[in-house]
Amino acid sequence: MNWYQYTKQQLAQELKTDLEKGLTPQEVSARLKQYGANILPEKPPESWLVIFLRQFQSPLIYILVACAAIIFYLRENTDAYIILAVLLINAVIGAVQEGRAGRMLQSLKKLSTAEASVLRGGEEVIVLEAEIVPGDILVLKEGQRAVADARVFFSHNLSTDESALTGESAAVHKKEGPLADENLPISSQHNMVFKGTAILGGDGLAVVVGTGINTEVGKISQTLLMPESEMPLQKNIKKLSKFIIYLVVAMSVFLFILGTQAGQSPRDMFALIVSLGVSVIPEGLPLVLTLILAHGVWRMSKKNALVKKMQAVEALGQANIIAVDKTGTLTKNEMVIKNLYTGKKIYSVTGNGYEPKGEAQFGGKNENQSADVKQSALVACLANKAGVQFVQDTGGYKVSGDPTEAAMLVFGEKLGFAKETEEKKYVEAAEIPFEYKNKFRAVFYEHEGKVFCAIAGAPEVILHHASHYVENGLTHAKTSADQKLFEEAVEEFAKKGLRVVAYGFKHLSKTHPLDNINELVFGGFWGIEDALRPEAAKSVSMAKEAGVKVVMITGDLKNTAKTIAVEAGIFSEGDIILTGTELAELSPGQLKEKLSKVSVFSRVTPEDKMKIIQGYKALGLTVAMTGDGVNDAPSLMAADLGVAMGKIGTEVAKEAADIVLLDDNLGSIVTAIKEGRVMYANIKKALQFLFSTSFGELLTVVFSLFLRIPVPVTAVQILWLNLITDPLSGAALALEKDEGDSFKNNRGRLSKFFIDRQMLIHIGLIGLTMALGALYIYHVYYLADAIKAQTMALTLLAMFQWYNSLNCRFRFKSVFNKRIFGNVYVWLAIGINLVFQFVAVSTPWFNHLLETKPLAFGEWVAVFVLAFSIILVDEIRKLIYRKAAKI
Repeated sequence: MNWYQYTKQQLAQELKTDLEKGLTPQEVSARLKQYGANILPEKPPESWLVIFLRQFQSPLIYILVACAAIIFYLRENTDAYIILAVLLINAVIGAVQEGRAGRMLQSLKKLSTAEASVLRGGEEVIVLEAEIVPGDILVLKEGQRAVADARVFFSHNLSTDESALTGESAAVHKKEGPLADENLPISSQHNMVFKGTAILGGDGLAVVVGTGINTEVGKISQTLLMPESEMPLQKNIKKLSKFIIYLVVAMSVFLFILGTQAGQSPRDMFALIVSLGVSVIPEGLPLVLTLILAHGVWRMSKKNALVKKMQAVEALGQANIIAVDKTGTLTKNEMVIKNLYTGKKIYSVTGNGYEPKGEAQFGGKNENQSADVKQSALVACLANKAGVQFVQDTGGYKVSGDPTEAAMLVFGEKLGFAKETEEKKYVEAAEIPFEYKNKFRAVFYEHEGKVFCAIAGAPEVILHHASHYVENGLTHAKTSADQKLFEEAVEEFAKKGLRVVAYGFKHLSKTHPLDNINELVFGGFWGIEDALRPEAAKSVSMAKEAGVKVVMITGDLKNTAKTIAVEAGIFSEGDIILTGTELAELSPGQLKEKLSKVSVFSRVTPEDKMKIIQGYKALGLTVAMTGDGVNDAPSLMAADLGVAMGKIGTEVAKEAADIVLLDDNLGSIVTAIKEGRVMYANIKKALQFLFSTSFGELLTVVFSLFLRIPVPVTAVQILWLNLITDPLSGAALALEKDEGDSFKNNRGRLSKFFIDRQMLIHIGLIGLTMALGALYIYHVYYLADAIKAQTMALTLLAMFQWYNSLNCRFRFKSVFNKRIFGNVYVWLAIGINLVFQFVAVSTPWFNHLLETKPLAFGEWVAVFVLAFSIILVDEIRKLIYRKAAKI
């Protein structure tokens, strides 16, 4: 049996507890040892050393370490030290950034320790949350949070907010008796309270049935201890690294065989192959990638987005699907009256959330002074027990009591009926509180020598007790035709996804019994919905513009979900809404076929969310999932990228996410997409630069072998180019701004391998130009002075790289455009590289290390002029592409 099926007697017997007095101190002590503390599992904090070592978890890093080891073996210690130094710098930068994000997330966690009221030994005592054990009797009161999963056995108008767990924003009214059905979802277990949910109203008693990891929240929290989904960038770099490994191994074996058959000694060929490997591998890539990601993280931090892992922003840039949770993400989790039905008219009500500003409109005109509207506002003001308070620190509103009644309170204030003011005129005399069975609240007030009854509740209940209705300030007898008209109005509101609350009123004499609600005057209906965030529709529109599909996942009913989805711009004509029940009946293959047409998933469970994400992944799509509740944690972990809300998000959700939006602004997700697209473009630019220059070095070595002439550059000189010149220019490209078309150029599915056709053409042309130029200038000087020839070839290759960094700034635009000086860092990198190269060829220590010698002024000029050819070659490529693509 499930706990919700137990009777009171069965609960007491099964849990070995006294429902009237609770446990004794001895029993509590024994159960703490048996069940453990009532705390959720957490990942142990990572040490700086673990974070530091994680920066080396890349196949590309493994290749470089292997090269360094081989170079050590060949006793070329200086070369090896240079490689290791760059790897250490890369690891330090990455570790510092991840460590800072981790500390910032810890600061977001609540410092206060939760407490709870329990019955122990027949007395009510306050204990720490961690000390709660199964069998404890919780004393539940308005404003508190449930600290464990517990079965309610006494309820006095008890209601809870379970949105963090179920995704449904409506208040859940709790009852006492057992439920007969088996396998009820959490949202239907109306005699249970769950750890972490808030008590909105009423009071009650409940016996604890689960603590710690044995709670619903605990089961979800355990998923945080499971391996996380690998980031797209990590996958892509792995693929790229494997390609490089296969290329190096294949070429090394081929050239080793070729060289030894030509009479070269195995040791000389081994050293040459290492040089070749060094030329193929872009040693500066790990450092450049780290700098690109760190810069993106820094820019996102300025926009209230905490990036826990550096790859996360780039991953969001690759997102094809954003799966957004409705409650708290698209909506503000603030109930608001959007429509009013009274006097046989439907009024629209303006305003946002709990902000007490707005008006009732009919036909676009302000109708705040309409007699029927004013009557509605008065009843809304008097028939609720909620409170709404503006919190200066957060800029939001804090609600005490039922969110639906809070919406009524705010509606009254919008039309000038403040509760504090009205309660001076209307003195409360009696109340019939809301109960699960009666489905209404009635409050009786003494006013001007009479009694005024304000009542609100379920439409069918209010209509049943009403004998009259109001229209244009006058009271009319209700006929069967009127009844049918009112019922049709309820259906119309329900179709819009609105929660319908009916209201009425009654004037009584002072001697009339204050417990009779018959002969009511029916006032009308309020159509209530969870307020859409102001930025939601714009953010969805921008995401679509970026080629990203936005889907909504919610636990709410189908009509409610559709209304919000239409308002946010997610649902379009022809789209499909898939419910949790329908989802359960689909096989993985059938789900894949439907996903392209689905934009809304309703009445889903956490397990359903996992199935949805796995379905999108099976289609090869990159999925970003947003959420704020405990129920979102598993899907945040399973998605390629998890995004949590910082303000309203639960600690479990923030722990599971990769990015935390500190301002809860949905627009920040779209900003992050754009940032990720810019980063993606910059990574491609950096890769284009690094691979084209490495390919040029490779062709220089290979052509030399085939021509049976000395290699123009040595292994240490290649390392100089790859570890000094490359990272500076690559890092400068990391700081490149958006070309203005990052969204447009990234529509549809993004390349999973980073390299596209135009990049390959660029790499081939640039590599060939560099190799031919280096061989030419080496040939010119070789017979006269071999060291001078090497120095000229090295300097020319370096300048080729500097000019190529200008080529790579614009993928298809000419270098000579108005933004030629837009990235000062590229020009600064060229200037610094020029100084380094001058030092490399002009100082004795570097002359000895790099086997170079000083160059005359005329030789510098000759190299500058010859190197400019690389810009001309790429300008021709870009021109041909622009003409073919008509851009």
